Amino acid sequence: MTIACIDATAVRVPVARPTRISTRVLDKRDYVLVRVRRADLDVEGIGYVYAGTSGGAVVAQAINTMIAPLLVGRSADDIVGAWDAMYQETLLHGRRGALLRAISAVDIALWDLAAKKAGAPLAVVLGGGLEPVPAYASGGYYVAEDGPWPEAVAAEISMNVAHGFTDHKIKVGGLSIREDAQRVAAAIATMDGVGRLALDANNAYGSDTVAREALRAFEKAAGDHGLWWFEEPLSPDDLRGHARLRARSDTPIATGEIAAGRWEFRDLIELGAADILQPDAGVLGGVTEYLRVAAAAATFGLPVAPHWHANLHAHLAAASTNCLTVEHFIVEKDIYNFELLLQPESRMRFDNGHVVIPDVPGIGIVLAEETVARYSV
Repeated sequence: MTIACIDATAVRVPVARPTRISTRVLDKRDYVLVRVRRADLDVEGIGYVYAGTSGGAVVAQAINTMIAPLLVGRSADDIVGAWDAMYQETLLHGRRGALLRAISAVDIALWDLAAKKAGAPLAVVLGGGLEPVPAYASGGYYVAEDGPWPEAVAAEISMNVAHGFTDHKIKVGGLSIREDAQRVAAAIATMDGVGRLALDANNAYGSDTVAREALRAFEKAAGDHGLWWFEEPLSPDDLRGHARLRARSDTPIATGEIAAGRWEFRDLIELGAADILQPDAGVLGGVTEYLRVAAAAATFGLPVAPHWHANLHAHLAAASTNCLTVEHFIVEKDIYNFELLLQPESRMRFDNGHVVIPDVPGIGIVLAEETVARYSV
């Protein structure tokens, strides 16, 4: 049966306490919500993507004015065909960034709708099971009001542990190398020999030489415990810099959260630029493209650790064999605040360092309509 309608809404959710990473201040989050209906069902597929701190309206407009007219009337079952049509239609307008996020949101909504039609969780429709998926507690952002930097990190690690997590990730690159090394040492000391610590630089360093200097300081701060991975040390476009850093580092290098489509991941793999790939279904082209990238990574023996969106990525992790872990943000941290747009009962459940896949049709998210209306752009 055909697609009856596609509608996108941009929402802007403020962050209660403005925070920052190495490269920007975060005081709000823009998300785009997509609803897709088919002519023969009284349910809707819901897709969503993150659009930065100001890009939601652009992504929503691209969906409503370019993609919706293209897909309405097409088969709702031919999701791969819809992906190719969207990609071809938007070639002249951008093959990454806002346009690919628009494609991602629609593709995710189509898969949610397909799973609801099948009456099964998306993980099951994609061939996976419903076993809990390993996850780590992400955070370690720079919030000045939290007190001295090492004490703030130590307090957050303790919070993660109290919620059942043993694996963690914190930001680096926003302070001097020496100050960030002190934060790494504080995190490791608080972990007390249990679990793993990853570091996320958010493209902070201008060259692989500087990134290598920083990583050596962080490795020294971590001592015998070591580091799980070093994430996005350089610009996402500096693939060869990542490859040079990887060749001279003991700590695994992770990147890919901003990589667009299977072609950029092909380049990452061919150049040997990463030990761990970090696809984001909301960035690279949705569920359809994520599955292609995960399969390619598995072919070359590379693990994936998807970026953000645990509600969706838990399903995709369950449907692949090479997912290392899923990134999770405890909602009280008010960092990844997408879940404020959901009915509380449909927010991601977690237990003992794992996220729990909901045993309901589709992705399992239910929008809190009054909250969505309040934050709509």
